[in-house]
Amino acid sequence: MAILVTGGLGYIGSHTVVELLHNDFDVVIVDDLSNSEKFILDNIEKVSGKRPAFYPFDLKRRELIKQLLDAHQMEGCINFAAFKAVGESQEKPLDYYENNLFTLINLLQEFKERNISNFIFSSSCTVYGQADQQPIDENTPLKLPESSYGKTKQMGEEILKDFATAYQKRVSLLRYFNPIGAHSTALLGELPIGIPNNLVPYVTQTAAGIREKLSIWGNDYPTADGTAIRDYIYVVDLAKAHVKALQKLMATEEDTKIDIYNLGTGNGSSVLEVVRAFENANQVKVPYQICERRAGDITVAYANPAKAEKELGWKAETTLEEALRTTWEWQKYLETRS
Repeated sequence: MAILVTGGLGYIGSHTVVELLHNDFDVVIVDDLSNSEKFILDNIEKVSGKRPAFYPFDLKRRELIKQLLDAHQMEGCINFAAFKAVGESQEKPLDYYENNLFTLINLLQEFKERNISNFIFSSSCTVYGQADQQPIDENTPLKLPESSYGKTKQMGEEILKDFATAYQKRVSLLRYFNPIGAHSTALLGELPIGIPNNLVPYVTQTAAGIREKLSIWGNDYPTADGTAIRDYIYVVDLAKAHVKALQKLMATEEDTKIDIYNLGTGNGSSVLEVVRAFENANQVKVPYQICERRAGDITVAYANPAKAEKELGWKAETTLEEALRTTWEWQKYLETRS
């Protein structure tokens, strides 16, 4: 029996595949390579000593999902297959709705027909919108997200809740805060296509001289230094949470189960604090410029991760500085490949 990992060559997906392999799961990856590259599969093998099965296709093609599930007996799925850039989602909302929702529904239709359960959904703290309280726990009321990306995550969660209830399935909705960093081997990390949409890859590319300056989107937020605050979680810590969540679903005797967890550190850091921490961790300078606020961004978001610690026995353990050190090592590795 295998675990299907969609988007498994992507940033969080590849690190999670490694953790699954370390925990003796058989893994089957589907990834259309729209936001990843094939060499990541080789690096997963170098890191883990095992090579998972890999299928390069688009999950909007349901007939290919059928063929895959005919070929492999699946015990569950971790679904990372989604477009994920907040800014881009405001410019291309239909692409986000089509990709993020059609692929999810296709997977669930096939899981329903084959009576497969244990479905873990890569969700996001964006489902909370600009929350009224900080830190954010799982009972914080959901607001209309500020971006089309966030709306697809909120819709995806509702689809999965209905799926679990109607068909007696077990699902886990993992609401990430802001993943950063790279594997300690420097063989896996975030691989942005074109100009990065996320802060840390933009920081590393600026430090490496690929970008002239880091653009900081707004310094007039009601925060101590005027820049937006987020909860930055090390990607390997985040990957380990997926394994814990999967093991919990598989161990339960309940037919219907809907788990929801916030995955973060419980600490917020401003954009300028991240820049300074990166400079201190790696002894490099990051030139930056202040720009207008970006559509879809919120002021502050950080997690209360107590539920995940209590129910999964998991918590983030890696410091911001250490995570930022690994991301610089990854950037240097990428330069050796170019």
